[in-house]
Amino acid sequence: MFKSLRLTNFKAWKDTGKIDLAPVTMLLGTNSSGKSSLLQSLLLLKQTVRSPDRTIHLNLGGDEVNDLFSFGDFDSVLKHGADSPRQFSIGFDFNRFDDSRVKAGSLETFYGKTSSGSVAVQQMKLNTDAREFRAVRRDRGAFSIFVDDEVQPRFKGRNYAPERSISFSADAIAELDQDGALVEDLSLSIRRELEGISYLGPLRRKPERDYAWNKSKPGDVGSDGSNAIGALLASALLRSEEQNYIVEGVSKWLKRMKVAEQLEVRQQGRSNRYELIIHRDGVACNLRDVGIGVSQVLPVLVVAYFAPVGSTVILEEPEIHLHPLAQSILAELFVSVSKERNVQFIVETHSEHLFRRMQTLIAKGTAKQRDVSMYFVKRRGAQALLQTLEVDEFGVVGNWPEHFFGDSVGEARQQAMARAKRMQGRANG
Repeated sequence: MFKSLRLTNFKAWKDTGKIDLAPVTMLLGTNSSGKSSLLQSLLLLKQTVRSPDRTIHLNLGGDEVNDLFSFGDFDSVLKHGADSPRQFSIGFDFNRFDDSRVKAGSLETFYGKTSSGSVAVQQMKLNTDAREFRAVRRDRGAFSIFVDDEVQPRFKGRNYAPERSISFSADAIAELDQDGALVEDLSLSIRRELEGISYLGPLRRKPERDYAWNKSKPGDVGSDGSNAIGALLASALLRSEEQNYIVEGVSKWLKRMKVAEQLEVRQQGRSNRYELIIHRDGVACNLRDVGIGVSQVLPVLVVAYFAPVGSTVILEEPEIHLHPLAQSILAELFVSVSKERNVQFIVETHSEHLFRRMQTLIAKGTAKQRDVSMYFVKRRGAQALLQTLEVDEFGVVGNWPEHFFGDSVGEARQQAMARAKRMQGRANG
């Protein structure tokens, strides 16, 4: 689980400061304010650690099949007008809940631009249990390796360049002797944390009328939810202790949202093709024939149950095409599944209904204050600013940005005044 995040000179962010991340973290704010950039920083590191080239410092993307985003070049990521030195950084703290040898630690990496125009690590810091290991770039691509608060480097050379932004080279690990095993385990924990991210973007694929199944399950749901149906088919058709676990979980929340009573996987004859059937009000319909909201929320529900236990799910606008009640139920989904499966949710949303239900869950004690973090992002000129929303134990926000969700009281007042004025006009007429 990611415990905190900090960015400097990253896109619209000069310095986010330390952003505390909870089991459920919600990002709200105006359009193009910088919310997505916060999410993209973690996704940038994820696609870097997935790169087949272990010597790469940062994978800015470009491979449409394998990469989550194409970030362009160094200057596209660096905040406009960044002071010298022209560097940006990404850092985070984490806790692991699996069998990793290193259970907690942090990574902070600073990036600069080389004379050839590529992105290169300028400094990488790895921390755990009051130990710190640093790789600092020198001239001509050489790196010096420092341990703890030592002033002089242990060693330096071009063969000590960091790999994939998160780990020391094999030569550096060997030179560190006993500390080398700790650095290797720490890097492995960081890699697992990043690889465990499941990302679902705001644009989800429309459903097909039927699907072929190759008797396997996908690695993830895909950033557009394209593999969500494959995950459902595998859940329904592969025999295991968790058979139908995802299907039943999805059906439960569709019912809570009052958009369906049950989800069914139905085989077409004896072929390898299957259709998804939505049951509602005694009628069974193909997924293709029901409202777009069902198909758009389906990947959100699937990823909540398909993501590995202990992993992080990043969602952009999960509420798209849902009616108000269904949007509000998403808050209950995040809180419930986070507790049930130890899955972290980082959610970027514009939904007032989702936010208001989260306030209600805190007021009822269903969600604890420590389990939910909420932030408001806004722009001041070219700079993004982050405001922590102060939510008390009764779900009341003490510093809510004015008019973000509109002025419901003001609207009601204007309606009453307009109604009174028109009625008076009719009486006088």
